[in-house]
Amino acid sequence: MIEQRLALVGFGNVGQALARLLMRKKELLARDFGLSFKVTGIATGRHGMAIDPEGLDLTQALEVMKSGGSLNELSRRAAPGSVMEFIQDCPADVLFENSPVNVENGQPAVDHLKAALGRGMHAITANKGPVVHAHRELTALAAAKNCRFMYESTVMDGAPIFSLFRGALPAAELRGFRGILNSCTNLLLGLMEEGKEFDEAVRYAQSIGIAETDPSGDIDGWDASIKVAALITVMMGIPFKPQQVDRQGIRAVTPQMIREAQQAGERWKLVCTAHRDGDEVKARVAPERVSAGSPLFSINGTSSFVQFETDVLPGLGVVESDPGPETTAYGLLADWLNAVRNM
Repeated sequence: MIEQRLALVGFGNVGQALARLLMRKKELLARDFGLSFKVTGIATGRHGMAIDPEGLDLTQALEVMKSGGSLNELSRRAAPGSVMEFIQDCPADVLFENSPVNVENGQPAVDHLKAALGRGMHAITANKGPVVHAHRELTALAAAKNCRFMYESTVMDGAPIFSLFRGALPAAELRGFRGILNSCTNLLLGLMEEGKEFDEAVRYAQSIGIAETDPSGDIDGWDASIKVAALITVMMGIPFKPQQVDRQGIRAVTPQMIREAQQAGERWKLVCTAHRDGDEVKARVAPERVSAGSPLFSINGTSSFVQFETDVLPGLGVVESDPGPETTAYGLLADWLNAVRNM
């Protein structure tokens, strides 16, 4: 039996879902993978930090978060003054980094992952920023330290997008893709089809936790653009930033436009596209009317879809239905298992 010490940076919806998933899968991990684990540290921005080399009680940690308390009270060591200090002090073999996304430069997540890899930890993240701003650097550092930088949950949550090309499709060359990658805007457009005004749809999405308090990252296309950039960077091998994506959000889509599309048997979708043009890639995120013959037409609610075009497979689609924090957490768990199995 191999014991792994796990550290978590970020303990919001995804981090807490990961904790619950780890507890639920504990016996399976031991039986099928020969793995045991203990969470030796959790760091948050607003609810303190805790380090316990003997392993934190995850049920207790979840209760602290539910009550709005501080994780400091669970720490067996003096609470670190910063996340960087936490990463240096916490005895761990794996870091799960789930801090908020920074579209501009990927910080501070990039530095968190560098610090973990520098200590020889596997570094696993659901944060898209480090993938588009430091993929080559982090991958090279991981190789030098004989560990892994993994990021399956950054696009389409737990769906195996990156690992599909890394494992199941060897030597396939990606020429382009087209899909729906932002669940929030897909839900908003669907609500507008049901007759809700734009602001009313946003309020509803916020009430169920799909839209942030400031939903501009979704509405203005930034979340979709950084996902497009991540796919291009990793799977096409061309470093690409979200600022390079021809981006247009959904603010200009009016109820009248929605009705006109419905009358024509079409729907509005925020469509993400990328295709090779010689040695370059052209990418776009923008609202489009799609017909019933398009695979994008039937993607409803918070579901996502992407269709890949490769030199050997002209059309390969992956759909993820109604994801949530639990599916993102599964992507993190799968990354950990794959990192350990492949070493």
